[in-house]
Amino acid sequence: MTDAVMTFWLQHAPVLSVVLPMFTAALLLLIGDAGGMAGQGGAHDDAALRLRRRISLVSTGLGLLMAVGLVQHAAGGELLVYRLGEWPAPFGIVMVVDRLSALMVLLTYLVAAPVLWYASCGWDGRGRYFHAVFQFQLMGLSGAFVTGDLFNLFVFFEVLLISSYVLLVHGQGRERFRMGIHYVVLNLVASGLFLIGLSLVYAATGTLNMADVGQRLAQLHGDQLVFAKVAALVLLVVFGLKAAMLPLYFWLPGTYAAASAPVAALFAIMTKVGVYSIVRVHWQLFGAEAGGAALAVADWLLPLALATSALGVLGALAAHTMGRLVAYLTVSSVGTILAAIGLFTPETLSAALYYMLHSTIVIAGLFLLVELMAAQRGDAHDKLQPAHAVREPVLLGVMMLFGAASAAGLPPLPGFLGKLMVLEASSGLAAQVWIWCVVLGVGFLSIVGLARAGVIVFWHVQPASDAGSAGSSGRMLAPVWAFMALTLALAVLASPVKRYTDAAATQLTQSSDYVRAVLGADATGSSTTRPYDGQRTAPPPAKALPSQEKQP
Repeated sequence: MTDAVMTFWLQHAPVLSVVLPMFTAALLLLIGDAGGMAGQGGAHDDAALRLRRRISLVSTGLGLLMAVGLVQHAAGGELLVYRLGEWPAPFGIVMVVDRLSALMVLLTYLVAAPVLWYASCGWDGRGRYFHAVFQFQLMGLSGAFVTGDLFNLFVFFEVLLISSYVLLVHGQGRERFRMGIHYVVLNLVASGLFLIGLSLVYAATGTLNMADVGQRLAQLHGDQLVFAKVAALVLLVVFGLKAAMLPLYFWLPGTYAAASAPVAALFAIMTKVGVYSIVRVHWQLFGAEAGGAALAVADWLLPLALATSALGVLGALAAHTMGRLVAYLTVSSVGTILAAIGLFTPETLSAALYYMLHSTIVIAGLFLLVELMAAQRGDAHDKLQPAHAVREPVLLGVMMLFGAASAAGLPPLPGFLGKLMVLEASSGLAAQVWIWCVVLGVGFLSIVGLARAGVIVFWHVQPASDAGSAGSSGRMLAPVWAFMALTLALAVLASPVKRYTDAAATQLTQSSDYVRAVLGADATGSSTTRPYDGQRTAPPPAKALPSQEKQP
């Protein structure tokens, strides 16, 4: 019986990671949300809210267990491919789980589970249909990570974005609606550009299946090659907006600072969808084996990433609220990740993946911690100005010190290990000086910015007053402790995690394995994947980056 269950799960694991939150959301919608916000509909509606919480928490827990199973299976190197309707690729829709996608699904649930627990302490009752929309968000995130088709990547982007629109304004408030309008407009523009980019890809290759696109790009020439290069740049703009890369990051600080604490913490994974898409498209499809379209964005990605990291930390230094400080640190961390990715070597990609795990978990925990501190500062809330002392200075101070040390990259925490991996991987490359200067400089300025916030909150205090709220409940502190435990686990398990990210980076560079898994064992070199223009030409030699050239 156990073997049968395991076989069934392995056959359907890619699609189950999508349908589980989808069916949970549908069930929660069927239960309804009568009475609206908690406390307005009487005991019956309070009981209904508790039921919705249990269903959502159980589903998220199951999703976390499935994600752990995906990573364990992907660690062996075998790709899981699910063909919807049994239609063969590239004609049908496929979902693919490799090491990278399994890791991203696990990261999603590692963030979602503590965040949902925190939201269930009261935030979920400040608006309608929170749990249903939360599950739709998980559906969009998981789908984006496991899809093997560019158009369905767009579809899942829209699912997660529509859900994020609702979550952003959860709890209402003038500032949330104002920032929500900006957020919606920008993402609608990005969605339009996404469709244009997909149209250019289809015009050049005649397919949107990722495995098929990757094969056909190497055989393009003439106008089709031009279309492919333009498509690569357009998609970089789209994914750069999602990832909050310069000059497209200006929407993020205000949006994340305006969102409720659990929503902002969940949004820590949202920028990583953009990062993942850049890796999947510009590493796997437009990588070194893409012929004339190889590394089409290489000249843009690295300098923009370094500038993003630098400007992000400057924004953190100038932030006037703790929420904006953490939001700008999110931008800065994305810049560091993309800088390592922009070097286009397996070693730097592996370091970027490890650092991405750390930064996502730490940023999510800091957003929750900021609200706990703000709730005890009276009218000052999260403003960086002298206010009443927090009710629990030792507890919150230790948490703040831990989060700040990890975010800034102090040893022996994983932030330090991740940055050390990036520096070591970039050694000997032409861009080494720029990488080292920016990474070390950003780390130092992060320490300054976080130290400034800590001094204002815990030292520059006004005389005691009853204006502050009561101490934090153990139930609300539990998610923050969970994120701290995950951070420590990343440090303790740094070696096996790094081996996994090394294997994931290597797997991405071996595109032929991905093609064979999706298109069939004889896909490489078979007539199934003939070029769109009906001709088969030898691909040009792989293009080398200036940043990859070893220094003498």
